[in-house]
Amino acid sequence: METTPAQTVKVEIYNQTYNIRSNDGDTEYIERLAAFVDTRMREIAAGSLTVDSLKVAILAALHIADELHKLRENRDQLDHQFATRSAECADLLDQLLKNR
Repeated sequence: METTPAQTVKVEIYNQTYNIRSNDGDTEYIERLAAFVDTRMREIAAGSLTVDSLKVAILAALHIADELHKLRENRDQLDHQFATRSAECADLLDQLLKNR
């Protein structure tokens, strides 16, 4: 099995340049992530009074973490609903097969 060699991609986030290593070689994914973080930081900076890039980065990280946790909670709820409905369907099928 061949492994993709690690590649380094240069990205800019909030006017700072970073060289990020991509272990799987998917540099486009790294670029999309960097663009997402850059956009979020610029949104935060536009809506706040601070110009300190570290504070903007922390606030952006908190917003991204909040979004991640809400999505995980939603996924967990959907997984639970799916499991419940699957069990109900299995019970109905069992009842139908027993009545044959």
